[in-house]
Amino acid sequence: MKTTTFWLPADDIRAWILWLFAMTLHEMSAQVIHQVEEALDEEEKETLLFLCRDVTADVVAPNVRDLLDVLSKQGKLSVGDLAELLYRVKRFDLLQQILKMDKAAVEAHLFRHPHLVSDYRVLMTEIDEDLIKSDVSSLVFLMRDYIGRGKITKDKSFLDLVIEMEKLKLVAPDQLDLLEKCLETIHRIDLKTKIQKYRQSAPRVGANYTNGVHASLLNLTLKDPSCNLRHLTEERYRMRSKPLGICLIIDCIGTNIEGLQKTFTSLGFKVQPFKCLRMCDIIRELDKAAREPKHQDYDSFVCILVSRGSTQSVFGVDKFESGFPLHNIRKMFMGDSCPYLVGKPKLFFLQNYVVSESLLEVDGPAVKTSEPKMPHLGPSTIHREADFFWSLCTADVSLLEQVPSSPSLYLQVLSQKLEQERKRPLLDLHVELNSKVCDWNSQVPAKKKYHVLLQHTLRKQLILS
Repeated sequence: MKTTTFWLPADDIRAWILWLFAMTLHEMSAQVIHQVEEALDEEEKETLLFLCRDVTADVVAPNVRDLLDVLSKQGKLSVGDLAELLYRVKRFDLLQQILKMDKAAVEAHLFRHPHLVSDYRVLMTEIDEDLIKSDVSSLVFLMRDYIGRGKITKDKSFLDLVIEMEKLKLVAPDQLDLLEKCLETIHRIDLKTKIQKYRQSAPRVGANYTNGVHASLLNLTLKDPSCNLRHLTEERYRMRSKPLGICLIIDCIGTNIEGLQKTFTSLGFKVQPFKCLRMCDIIRELDKAAREPKHQDYDSFVCILVSRGSTQSVFGVDKFESGFPLHNIRKMFMGDSCPYLVGKPKLFFLQNYVVSESLLEVDGPAVKTSEPKMPHLGPSTIHREADFFWSLCTADVSLLEQVPSSPSLYLQVLSQKLEQERKRPLLDLHVELNSKVCDWNSQVPAKKKYHVLLQHTLRKQLILS
Protein backbone atom coordinates (compact mmCIF):
# COMPACT_ATOMS: atom_id res chain seq x y z
CA MET A 1 0.00 0.00 0.00
CA LYS A 2 1.36 3.38 -0.95
CA THR A 3 1.10 5.79 1.93
CA THR A 4 2.77 9.00 0.90
CA THR A 5 3.11 11.02 -2.27
CA PHE A 6 4.33 14.58 -2.70
CA TRP A 7 2.84 17.20 -4.99
CA LEU A 8 6.09 18.54 -6.33
CA PRO A 9 7.21 19.64 -9.78
CA ALA A 10 9.35 16.51 -9.82
CA ASP A 11 8.09 14.71 -12.88
CA ASP A 12 11.15 16.00 -14.64
CA ILE A 13 13.33 13.02 -13.66
CA ARG A 14 16.41 14.50 -15.20
CA ALA A 15 16.06 17.62 -13.05
CA TRP A 16 15.79 15.56 -9.92
CA ILE A 17 18.81 13.43 -10.83
CA LEU A 18 20.84 16.56 -11.40
CA TRP A 19 19.67 17.98 -8.09
CA LEU A 20 20.50 14.82 -6.15
CA PHE A 21 23.93 14.72 -7.76
CA ALA A 22 24.54 18.35 -6.91
CA MET A 23 23.55 17.83 -3.29
CA THR A 24 26.36 15.29 -2.91
CA LEU A 25 28.95 17.99 -3.58
CA HIS A 26 29.81 20.41 -0.83
CA GLU A 27 33.09 22.14 -1.56
CA MET A 28 33.26 24.94 -4.05
CA SER A 29 36.43 25.18 -6.10
CA ALA A 30 38.23 28.46 -6.67
CA GLN A 31 37.74 27.94 -10.42
CA VAL A 32 33.95 27.85 -10.06
CA ILE A 33 33.97 30.95 -7.84
CA HIS A 34 36.13 32.76 -10.39
CA GLN A 35 33.80 31.77 -13.24
CA VAL A 36 30.74 33.06 -11.40
CA GLU A 37 32.39 36.30 -10.35
CA GLU A 38 33.53 37.04 -13.90
CA ALA A 39 30.13 36.29 -15.44
CA LEU A 40 28.08 38.60 -13.21
CA ASP A 41 27.58 42.26 -14.05
CA GLU A 42 27.89 45.03 -11.44
CA GLU A 43 24.18 45.18 -10.68
CA GLU A 44 24.00 41.42 -10.16
CA LYS A 45 27.02 41.55 -7.89
CA GLU A 46 25.39 44.26 -5.78
CA THR A 47 22.25 42.15 -5.49
CA LEU A 48 24.22 39.07 -4.47
CA LEU A 49 26.11 40.97 -1.77
CA PHE A 50 22.82 42.31 -0.43
CA LEU A 51 21.16 38.89 -0.42
CA CYS A 52 23.96 37.41 1.69
CA ARG A 53 24.26 40.16 4.32
CA ASP A 54 22.64 37.93 6.96
CA VAL A 55 24.57 34.82 6.00
CA THR A 56 27.90 36.60 6.51
CA ALA A 57 26.83 38.82 9.39
CA ASP A 58 30.23 38.43 11.04
CA VAL A 59 32.23 39.18 7.89
CA VAL A 60 31.83 42.14 5.53
CA ALA A 61 32.88 40.95 2.09
CA PRO A 62 33.93 43.82 -0.21
CA ASN A 63 33.19 41.91 -3.43
CA VAL A 64 31.51 38.80 -4.76
CA ARG A 65 34.70 36.79 -5.09
CA ASP A 66 35.56 37.34 -1.42
CA LEU A 67 31.95 36.71 -0.44
CA LEU A 68 31.82 33.32 -2.15
CA ASP A 69 35.25 32.42 -0.83
CA VAL A 70 34.21 33.26 2.75
CA LEU A 71 31.01 31.25 2.40
CA SER A 72 32.94 28.31 1.03
CA LYS A 73 35.49 28.39 3.87
CA GLN A 74 32.70 28.60 6.44
CA GLY A 75 30.96 25.58 4.93
CA LYS A 76 28.00 27.65 3.72
CA LEU A 77 28.43 27.22 -0.02
CA SER A 78 27.39 23.81 -1.23
CA VAL A 79 26.46 23.45 -4.89
CA GLY A 80 22.84 23.75 -3.79
CA ASP A 81 23.59 27.07 -2.06
CA LEU A 82 25.41 28.50 -5.07
CA ALA A 83 22.56 27.32 -7.30
CA GLU A 84 20.10 29.22 -5.10
CA LEU A 85 22.18 32.41 -5.35
CA LEU A 86 22.34 32.20 -9.14
CA TYR A 87 18.62 31.50 -9.20
CA ARG A 88 17.95 34.60 -7.09
CA VAL A 89 19.79 36.84 -9.57
CA LYS A 90 18.06 35.02 -12.45
CA ARG A 91 21.27 33.77 -14.06
CA PHE A 92 19.75 30.52 -15.27
CA ASP A 93 22.37 30.35 -18.00
CA LEU A 94 25.10 30.06 -15.39
CA LEU A 95 23.15 27.35 -13.59
CA GLN A 96 23.37 25.26 -16.73
CA GLN A 97 26.85 26.26 -17.92
CA ILE A 98 28.74 26.09 -14.61
CA LEU A 99 26.70 23.83 -12.31
CA LYS A 100 25.03 21.67 -14.98
CA MET A 101 21.68 22.21 -13.26
CA ASP A 102 18.43 23.54 -14.63
CA LYS A 103 15.82 25.88 -13.19
CA ALA A 104 13.37 23.10 -12.32
CA ALA A 105 15.94 21.30 -10.16
CA VAL A 106 16.63 24.43 -8.10
CA GLU A 107 12.92 25.17 -7.71
CA ALA A 108 12.33 21.64 -6.46
CA HIS A 109 15.13 22.12 -3.92
CA LEU A 110 13.77 25.49 -2.74
CA PHE A 111 10.30 24.00 -2.35
CA ARG A 112 11.44 21.25 -0.01
CA HIS A 113 14.41 22.69 1.90
CA PRO A 114 15.32 25.71 4.04
CA HIS A 115 16.71 28.60 2.05
CA LEU A 116 20.14 30.13 2.36
CA VAL A 117 18.68 33.55 1.58
CA SER A 118 15.86 34.95 3.72
CA ASP A 119 12.45 35.73 2.22
CA TYR A 120 12.86 39.28 3.47
CA ARG A 121 16.03 39.88 1.43
CA VAL A 122 14.45 38.32 -1.64
CA LEU A 123 11.46 40.64 -1.17
CA MET A 124 13.74 43.69 -1.07
CA THR A 125 15.51 42.64 -4.28
CA GLU A 126 12.17 42.06 -6.01
CA ILE A 127 11.05 45.56 -5.04
CA ASP A 128 14.38 46.90 -6.31
CA GLU A 129 13.79 45.23 -9.68
CA ASP A 130 10.37 46.86 -10.03
CA LEU A 131 11.42 50.41 -9.12
CA ILE A 132 12.32 52.90 -11.81
CA LYS A 133 14.99 55.55 -11.33
CA SER A 134 12.54 58.32 -10.44
CA ASP A 135 10.94 56.07 -7.80
CA VAL A 136 14.28 55.52 -6.10
CA SER A 137 15.02 59.23 -6.20
CA SER A 138 11.68 59.96 -4.55
CA LEU A 139 12.27 57.36 -1.84
CA VAL A 140 15.72 58.80 -1.07
CA PHE A 141 14.14 62.25 -0.74
CA LEU A 142 11.37 60.98 1.55
CA MET A 143 13.86 59.21 3.80
CA ARG A 144 15.85 62.40 4.49
CA ASP A 145 13.67 63.09 7.54
CA TYR A 146 14.69 59.75 9.02
CA ILE A 147 18.22 59.15 7.73
CA GLY A 148 19.41 62.72 7.54
CA ARG A 149 20.59 64.88 4.68
CA GLY A 150 23.74 63.74 2.92
CA LYS A 151 23.66 60.24 4.42
CA ILE A 152 22.79 58.77 1.05
CA THR A 153 23.20 60.46 -2.33
CA LYS A 154 20.73 60.50 -5.19
CA ASP A 155 22.82 58.18 -7.33
CA LYS A 156 22.57 55.32 -4.85
CA SER A 157 20.34 52.32 -5.44
CA PHE A 158 17.28 51.18 -3.51
CA LEU A 159 19.33 48.40 -1.92
CA ASP A 160 21.82 51.01 -0.66
CA LEU A 161 18.87 52.85 0.87
CA VAL A 162 17.62 49.66 2.55
CA ILE A 163 21.05 49.03 4.07
CA GLU A 164 21.12 52.53 5.57
CA MET A 165 17.59 52.03 6.92
CA GLU A 166 18.63 48.71 8.45
CA LYS A 167 21.56 50.34 10.23
CA LEU A 168 19.12 52.81 11.85
CA LYS A 169 16.60 50.05 12.57
CA LEU A 170 14.03 51.70 10.32
CA VAL A 171 13.41 48.51 8.39
CA ALA A 172 13.66 44.83 9.29
CA PRO A 173 11.92 41.58 8.35
CA ASP A 174 9.15 42.35 10.84
CA GLN A 175 9.33 46.14 10.55
CA LEU A 176 8.13 47.30 7.14
CA ASP A 177 5.54 49.97 8.01
CA LEU A 178 7.74 52.92 7.08
CA LEU A 179 8.68 51.41 3.73
CA GLU A 180 5.02 50.64 2.99
CA LYS A 181 4.09 54.24 3.80
CA CYS A 182 6.78 55.63 1.49
CA LEU A 183 5.77 53.33 -1.37
CA GLU A 184 2.18 54.46 -0.96
CA THR A 185 3.31 58.09 -1.00
CA ILE A 186 5.03 57.63 -4.38
CA HIS A 187 1.93 55.80 -5.65
CA ARG A 188 3.54 52.38 -5.92
CA ILE A 189 0.57 50.55 -4.44
CA ASP A 190 1.60 47.40 -6.33
CA LEU A 191 4.79 47.22 -4.29
CA LYS A 192 2.96 47.98 -1.06
CA THR A 193 0.69 45.04 -1.89
CA LYS A 194 3.77 42.86 -2.43
CA ILE A 195 4.90 43.64 1.13
CA GLN A 196 1.43 42.87 2.48
CA LYS A 197 1.46 39.49 0.74
CA TYR A 198 4.88 38.79 2.25
CA ARG A 199 3.46 39.53 5.70
CA GLN A 200 0.55 37.16 5.12
CA SER A 201 2.83 34.38 3.96
CA ALA A 202 5.31 34.91 6.80
CA PRO A 203 3.23 35.43 9.96
CA ARG A 204 6.15 34.34 12.10
CA VAL A 205 9.43 35.92 10.99
CA GLY A 206 11.53 33.20 12.56
CA ALA A 207 9.90 30.60 10.32
CA ASN A 208 11.02 32.24 7.09
CA TYR A 209 13.98 34.40 8.02
CA THR A 210 16.68 31.78 7.52
CA ASN A 211 19.98 33.07 8.86
CA GLY A 212 23.53 31.94 8.47
CA VAL A 213 23.40 29.61 11.48
CA HIS A 214 20.45 27.69 10.03
CA ALA A 215 22.09 27.48 6.63
CA SER A 216 25.30 26.26 8.21
CA LEU A 217 23.44 23.50 10.05
CA LEU A 218 21.88 22.43 6.77
CA ASN A 219 25.30 22.12 5.17
CA LEU A 220 26.61 20.22 8.18
CA THR A 221 23.87 17.67 7.75
CA LEU A 222 24.59 17.26 4.07
CA LYS A 223 28.26 16.72 4.74
CA ASP A 224 27.71 14.18 7.50
CA PRO A 225 24.81 11.81 6.80
CA SER A 226 25.01 10.49 10.35
CA CYS A 227 24.05 13.91 11.67
CA ASN A 228 20.26 14.22 11.71
CA LEU A 229 19.03 17.75 11.14
CA ARG A 230 15.85 16.98 13.06
CA HIS A 231 17.87 16.78 16.27
CA LEU A 232 19.66 20.04 15.54
CA THR A 233 17.13 22.54 14.35
CA GLU A 234 14.02 21.54 12.48
CA GLU A 235 11.58 24.30 11.70
CA ARG A 236 8.10 23.81 13.05
CA TYR A 237 4.84 25.40 12.15
CA ARG A 238 3.71 27.93 14.72
CA MET A 239 0.89 26.37 16.75
CA ARG A 240 0.28 28.89 19.53
CA SER A 241 -2.88 30.80 18.68
CA LYS A 242 -5.96 30.39 20.84
CA PRO A 243 -7.81 28.67 19.35
CA LEU A 244 -5.29 26.89 17.10
CA GLY A 245 -7.78 27.24 14.29
CA ILE A 246 -11.15 26.11 13.03
CA CYS A 247 -11.90 22.39 12.84
CA LEU A 248 -14.75 21.90 10.38
CA ILE A 249 -16.44 18.49 10.74
CA ILE A 250 -18.98 17.48 8.09
CA ASP A 251 -20.62 14.11 8.63
CA CYS A 252 -22.99 13.01 5.88
CA ILE A 253 -23.30 9.47 7.23
CA GLY A 254 -24.78 10.16 10.63
CA THR A 255 -22.06 8.31 12.51
CA ASN A 256 -20.86 9.18 15.97
CA ILE A 257 -18.53 12.17 15.60
CA GLU A 258 -18.54 13.18 19.27
CA GLY A 259 -15.19 11.46 19.71
CA LEU A 260 -13.59 13.59 16.99
CA GLN A 261 -15.19 16.73 18.40
CA LYS A 262 -13.74 15.93 21.81
CA THR A 263 -10.29 15.20 20.39
CA PHE A 264 -9.92 18.40 18.39
CA THR A 265 -11.49 20.50 21.13
CA SER A 266 -8.91 19.14 23.57
CA LEU A 267 -6.17 19.96 21.06
CA GLY A 268 -7.29 23.59 21.14
CA PHE A 269 -9.37 23.90 17.97
CA LYS A 270 -12.69 25.66 17.57
CA VAL A 271 -14.85 22.77 16.35
CA GLN A 272 -17.75 23.46 13.96
CA PRO A 273 -19.73 20.21 13.47
CA PHE A 274 -22.37 19.60 10.79
CA LYS A 275 -24.43 16.47 10.21
CA CYS A 276 -26.30 15.06 7.22
CA LEU A 277 -25.78 17.93 4.78
CA ARG A 278 -27.02 18.06 1.21
CA MET A 279 -24.49 18.63 -1.55
CA CYS A 280 -25.28 22.33 -1.83
CA ASP A 281 -24.89 22.71 1.94
CA ILE A 282 -21.50 20.96 1.90
CA ILE A 283 -20.25 23.37 -0.75
CA ARG A 284 -21.69 26.33 1.14
CA GLU A 285 -20.02 25.40 4.44
CA LEU A 286 -16.67 24.70 2.76
CA ASP A 287 -16.82 28.01 0.93
CA LYS A 288 -17.76 29.82 4.13
CA ALA A 289 -14.84 28.21 5.95
CA ALA A 290 -12.41 29.14 3.16
CA ARG A 291 -13.51 32.78 3.33
CA GLU A 292 -13.39 33.02 7.12
CA PRO A 293 -11.44 36.21 8.00
CA LYS A 294 -10.59 34.88 11.47
CA HIS A 295 -8.03 32.60 9.82
CA GLN A 296 -5.64 35.54 9.94
CA ASP A 297 -5.57 35.22 13.74
CA TYR A 298 -5.29 31.41 13.80
CA ASP A 299 -2.30 29.16 13.09
CA SER A 300 -3.99 26.29 11.22
CA PHE A 301 -7.16 24.79 9.76
CA VAL A 302 -8.65 21.29 9.92
CA CYS A 303 -11.43 19.76 7.84
CA ILE A 304 -12.92 16.32 8.55
CA LEU A 305 -15.38 15.00 5.98
CA VAL A 306 -17.28 11.70 6.26
CA SER A 307 -19.42 10.83 3.27
CA ARG A 308 -20.46 8.41 0.59
CA GLY A 309 -18.82 9.07 -2.75
CA SER A 310 -16.84 7.83 -5.71
CA THR A 311 -13.09 7.46 -5.95
CA GLN A 312 -12.80 11.12 -6.95
CA SER A 313 -15.77 12.88 -5.34
CA VAL A 314 -18.03 13.08 -2.30
CA PHE A 315 -21.84 13.00 -2.06
CA GLY A 316 -24.24 14.68 0.31
CA VAL A 317 -27.30 13.02 1.79
CA ASP A 318 -29.22 13.86 -1.39
CA LYS A 319 -28.84 11.86 -4.58
CA PHE A 320 -26.15 13.40 -6.74
CA GLU A 321 -25.03 11.93 -10.00
CA SER A 322 -21.35 12.81 -9.97
CA GLY A 323 -20.77 14.36 -6.55
CA PHE A 324 -18.41 17.18 -5.63
CA PRO A 325 -14.83 16.60 -6.89
CA LEU A 326 -12.26 16.13 -4.14
CA HIS A 327 -9.71 18.32 -5.89
CA ASN A 328 -12.23 21.18 -5.88
CA ILE A 329 -12.30 21.03 -2.09
CA ARG A 330 -8.55 21.45 -2.01
CA LYS A 331 -8.65 24.31 -4.50
CA MET A 332 -11.00 26.28 -2.25
CA PHE A 333 -8.24 26.50 0.38
CA MET A 334 -5.24 27.21 -1.86
CA GLY A 335 -3.24 30.37 -1.43
CA ASP A 336 -4.93 32.40 -4.14
CA SER A 337 -8.43 31.51 -2.89
CA CYS A 338 -7.76 31.56 0.86
CA PRO A 339 -5.01 34.13 1.53
CA TYR A 340 -5.42 34.15 5.31
CA LEU A 341 -4.17 30.55 5.45
CA VAL A 342 -1.10 31.08 3.28
CA GLY A 343 1.95 29.66 5.02
CA LYS A 344 -0.20 27.83 7.58
CA PRO A 345 -0.96 24.09 7.71
CA LYS A 346 -4.28 23.03 6.21
CA LEU A 347 -5.25 19.50 7.31
CA PHE A 348 -7.88 17.35 5.63
CA PHE A 349 -9.03 13.97 6.93
CA LEU A 350 -11.58 12.33 4.62
CA GLN A 351 -13.45 9.07 5.12
CA ASN A 352 -15.15 8.25 1.85
CA TYR A 353 -17.40 5.20 1.44
CA VAL A 354 -17.16 4.35 -2.23
CA VAL A 355 -20.45 3.69 -3.98
CA SER A 356 -19.03 1.59 -6.78
CA GLU A 357 -18.18 -2.03 -7.38
CA SER A 358 -14.43 -1.54 -7.22
CA LEU A 359 -12.41 0.08 -4.46
CA LEU A 360 -9.77 2.70 -5.02
CA GLU A 361 -6.47 1.01 -5.82
CA VAL A 362 -3.93 3.38 -4.32
CA ASP A 363 -1.01 1.76 -6.12
CA GLY A 364 -2.62 1.97 -9.53
CA PRO A 365 -3.36 4.73 -12.01
CA ALA A 366 -6.90 5.15 -10.69
CA VAL A 367 -5.71 7.48 -7.96
CA LYS A 368 -4.07 9.88 -10.34
CA THR A 369 -6.13 12.99 -10.66
CA SER A 370 -6.28 15.40 -13.54
CA GLU A 371 -4.63 18.10 -11.48
CA PRO A 372 -2.71 20.57 -13.64
CA LYS A 373 1.05 20.43 -13.40
CA MET A 374 2.36 22.77 -10.74
CA PRO A 375 3.83 25.95 -12.19
CA HIS A 376 7.37 26.96 -11.37
CA LEU A 377 7.89 28.64 -8.03
CA GLY A 378 8.79 32.28 -7.79
CA PRO A 379 11.94 33.23 -5.91
CA SER A 380 10.17 34.23 -2.68
CA THR A 381 6.71 32.82 -3.18
CA ILE A 382 5.00 30.25 -1.00
CA HIS A 383 3.30 28.08 -3.58
CA ARG A 384 -0.50 28.11 -3.64
CA GLU A 385 -0.52 24.34 -2.97
CA ALA A 386 2.00 24.44 -0.13
CA ASP A 387 1.26 23.46 3.48
CA PHE A 388 -1.47 20.90 2.74
CA PHE A 389 -1.93 17.62 4.59
CA TRP A 390 -4.45 15.50 2.67
CA SER A 391 -5.34 12.15 4.21
CA LEU A 392 -7.99 10.21 2.27
CA CYS A 393 -9.38 6.89 3.43
CA THR A 394 -11.75 4.94 1.18
CA ALA A 395 -13.80 1.89 2.07
CA ASP A 396 -16.65 -0.08 0.52
CA VAL A 397 -20.09 1.40 1.14
CA SER A 398 -21.28 -2.03 2.29
CA LEU A 399 -19.65 -1.30 5.68
CA LEU A 400 -22.48 1.16 6.27
CA GLU A 401 -25.13 -1.42 5.43
CA GLN A 402 -24.14 -3.81 8.21
CA VAL A 403 -26.33 -4.01 11.31
CA PRO A 404 -24.97 -2.42 13.35
CA SER A 405 -22.82 -0.45 10.94
CA SER A 406 -19.08 -0.55 11.55
CA PRO A 407 -17.50 2.67 12.84
CA SER A 408 -14.61 3.90 10.70
CA LEU A 409 -11.39 2.19 11.81
CA TYR A 410 -9.47 5.03 10.18
CA LEU A 411 -11.24 7.75 12.19
CA GLN A 412 -11.05 5.71 15.41
CA VAL A 413 -7.28 5.28 15.16
CA LEU A 414 -6.84 8.92 14.08
CA SER A 415 -8.75 10.16 17.12
CA GLN A 416 -6.85 7.85 19.45
CA LYS A 417 -3.42 8.82 18.10
CA LEU A 418 -4.10 12.56 18.28
CA GLU A 419 -5.62 12.26 21.75
CA GLN A 420 -2.85 10.20 23.31
CA GLU A 421 0.26 11.22 21.34
CA ARG A 422 -0.37 14.85 20.48
CA LYS A 423 3.21 15.92 21.16
CA ARG A 424 4.56 13.80 18.32
CA PRO A 425 4.87 14.94 14.67
CA LEU A 426 1.67 14.40 12.69
CA LEU A 427 3.53 12.63 9.87
CA ASP A 428 4.87 10.05 12.32
CA LEU A 429 1.41 9.45 13.74
CA HIS A 430 -0.01 8.98 10.27
CA VAL A 431 2.62 6.37 9.40
CA GLU A 432 1.57 4.42 12.48
CA LEU A 433 -2.10 4.92 11.62
CA ASN A 434 -1.47 3.41 8.21
CA SER A 435 0.33 0.50 9.82
CA LYS A 436 -2.74 -0.18 11.96
CA VAL A 437 -4.92 -0.14 8.85
CA CYS A 438 -2.57 -2.55 7.08
CA ASP A 439 -2.73 -4.94 10.03
CA TRP A 440 -6.53 -4.80 9.90
CA ASN A 441 -6.62 -5.38 6.15
CA SER A 442 -4.48 -8.51 6.47
CA GLN A 443 -7.19 -10.16 8.56
CA VAL A 444 -10.44 -9.23 6.80
CA PRO A 445 -12.06 -9.83 3.37
CA ALA A 446 -11.84 -7.23 0.60
CA LYS A 447 -15.23 -5.66 1.38
CA LYS A 448 -14.06 -4.73 4.89
CA LYS A 449 -10.69 -3.24 3.96
CA TYR A 450 -9.70 0.40 4.26
CA HIS A 451 -7.39 2.14 1.78
CA VAL A 452 -5.41 5.16 2.97
CA LEU A 453 -3.69 7.69 0.73
CA LEU A 454 -1.61 10.52 2.14
CA GLN A 455 -0.56 13.48 0.01
CA HIS A 456 1.14 16.44 1.61
CA THR A 457 3.11 19.56 0.84
CA LEU A 458 4.14 20.40 4.40
CA ARG A 459 7.34 22.42 4.47
CA LYS A 460 7.98 22.14 8.21
CA GLN A 461 7.42 19.76 11.08
CA LEU A 462 3.84 19.82 12.36
CA ILE A 463 2.90 18.99 15.94
CA LEU A 464 -0.72 19.60 16.95
CA SER A 465 0.07 20.74 20.46
